[in-house]
Amino acid sequence: MFKKPIWRILLLSFTWLICLGGLVVLMSFIEIKKAEVVCKDVKIYIPGSQYFIDKKEVENILQLSSFTLVGRKIDNINLHTLENRLKANPFIEYAKVYADMDGVVMIEISQRQPIMRVMNQFDQDFYIDKNGLKIPLSDNFTARVLAVNGFIDEPFGNKVDTLHTALAKDLFKTVSFIRQDSLWDAQIAQIYVNAGHEIELIPRVGNQRILLGSADSLELKFHNLMAFYKQALPQVGWDAYKVINIKYANQIIGIKNSKADSLRMKIAADSLKMRADTSKIKKDTSLIKH
Repeated sequence: MFKKPIWRILLLSFTWLICLGGLVVLMSFIEIKKAEVVCKDVKIYIPGSQYFIDKKEVENILQLSSFTLVGRKIDNINLHTLENRLKANPFIEYAKVYADMDGVVMIEISQRQPIMRVMNQFDQDFYIDKNGLKIPLSDNFTARVLAVNGFIDEPFGNKVDTLHTALAKDLFKTVSFIRQDSLWDAQIAQIYVNAGHEIELIPRVGNQRILLGSADSLELKFHNLMAFYKQALPQVGWDAYKVINIKYANQIIGIKNSKADSLRMKIAADSLKMRADTSKIKKDTSLIKH
């Protein structure tokens, strides 16, 4: 094997040395320029339609009225401290504070998105967001989300927290399922937890209660409910039943308003996975009347 000439090795080493030196000089120049940059403006970005936090609230959190950033050197502003102040707010999911080379301090905020409002049996009122975290109510904004009340033993410490009880996790799972389907999102007006810690759905159309039970087999239960809506209710009317029990995966029990007897609908088990869009149900469902 032929060895590379010594002059070629020296040339490569010299080239790398020049590049490294140039990089160090460039970085030093940037740092010097950055240290001289003065804050000219503060821009706040809060995307989304939920307004727990507005620009005025951000200014209050960062004490911008008494702690003026404009006119100060960027190098003398602790951007990390400002960012941590924002992250400590229970309504802020994500916050980023940085400065560009033109002297503009950029504040980007992502708010928490509640999907349900809960009033527990201890008269505590709070939201649960899309990530399953409990957050307090806001004085600035009331979110139009599904209301849940009743015998709910999930505690709330007036701070961002995870869900602790199995019931609260079932409620979160149920609401998340309902929100993903436009039909059920429009039909279900409220959720109630009865004394037996079972989930009941209050519909917008009809005066009956829908006894869901737990959050197990949600897709199958709502499929069965759709079958009941399509086949039974058109024959007897929307107000014929005071309770529609769908808590059992293989049957529906309709308790009539006028009588104590019940109508049982035994639905053949479907080995195939039910489609999420109940408007496209094609399976035939059999009814067994007593």
